[in-house]
Amino acid sequence: MAERRLIWLALALLLASALYLGWGLRSPYGFILSLRGVKLGALLLVGAAVGASTVVFQTMVGNRLLTPGIVGFDAMFVMIQTLLVLVLGGGGFATLPPLPLFAIEAGCLVVAGMLLFGMVLRLGAEDMTRLVLTGVILGILLRGLTGFIQRILDPSEFAIVQGASFASFGSVDPMQLGVAAAAFLLAMLGCLRLAPLLDVAALGRSYARSLGVNHDGLALAALAIVAALVATSTALAGPVTFLGLLAAGLAAALLPSWRHRITIPAAALLGALILVLGQFLFERLLGLQSTLAVIVEFLGGLVFLFLVLKRRPT
Repeated sequence: MAERRLIWLALALLLASALYLGWGLRSPYGFILSLRGVKLGALLLVGAAVGASTVVFQTMVGNRLLTPGIVGFDAMFVMIQTLLVLVLGGGGFATLPPLPLFAIEAGCLVVAGMLLFGMVLRLGAEDMTRLVLTGVILGILLRGLTGFIQRILDPSEFAIVQGASFASFGSVDPMQLGVAAAAFLLAMLGCLRLAPLLDVAALGRSYARSLGVNHDGLALAALAIVAALVATSTALAGPVTFLGLLAAGLAAALLPSWRHRITIPAAALLGALILVLGQFLFERLLGLQSTLAVIVEFLGGLVFLFLVLKRRPT
């Protein structure tokens, strides 16, 4: 039953992608399809990466209310943009080649994520609450430093930082997309390879260790994959913090399975489907260009509040 629903989700995503590419298509067909194809690829990759990484992250921290964005990836991304504009200036930042910019952003996010995960796991791998609290505090610190730096920027440079700090799928470079797709495929293969161990890890650290699973090593490997997925998607298009919570929640509702070889692809498909359908609705039917990320964050925030208020105290 779950496998059949996965197939239906994949077919729905193919249909949504075809609608996005073909709706209102006019001459010159090749040029328009190339532009839409790059944008569609970014939507698919970001949605799938955020959805899959959220399922893995929730399993390792043992909490269905959290997303990888809670540990400060979005704040780190905004700070990187701000520092680049401060050092290079508005003109230098605007002329920076897309591929080096992507490499700098993704590399910094991966390194920061692995330093955080590694430090917390060394201090106490059994206490994932420490990881979350450390990430939240780090995010607050980075936002404070970023706000201070932005105050010394020129108004024109500040406008550049603001424009680069929000999720945008219309300015993705094809070379960036190709590199991000390769990194995404490798990370997804790692997710599926770890899926049987994640099934055991979901029982808890003590149970997993009693069943012969090296929980500490698994946690480091899983969180490294999470860092790679989130860094790739964030560097490609910008932060979409609550999309993962929305995708993972829908996956749990539509495919109530404990097997990660089902839940990870389901969340990936649903994350991509949400972005593609949302972009199709706002761009093709309503003629809007920049409201998708805001709406997704709004809906994801509502889901988060619903889950928090629904949860019974223990």
